[in-house]
Amino acid sequence: MSEAQIERSGEAELRLRGVLDYRSGPALREAGRSLIAGGRSPLTLDCSAVERSSSVGLSLLLAFMRDARAAGVELRVTGLPDDMQKIARVSGLMDILPLDASPV
Repeated sequence: MSEAQIERSGEAELRLRGVLDYRSGPALREAGRSLIAGGRSPLTLDCSAVERSSSVGLSLLLAFMRDARAAGVELRVTGLPDDMQKIARVSGLMDILPLDASPV
């Protein structure tokens, strides 16, 4: 199990990695809010390095969407792992997540 982290991986890209759960969620939430506020538009959030996620991962994505909207930043999500996609489908969130269909 790796430590979860959100980090800038390029001028207009953030990378979310590790295990997203109730232990890692609060710190990721605050770090993501700061990175998004200082980001350029459009901003890509790459989730391809997420190892595992509970519903906390989708909660983070929804919070990051709100942060981006408040900062006037267009946010796109790439590389959403299968487990997060399954939770999003069951929760009815696939249509509202800003998913980028292009490969990571």
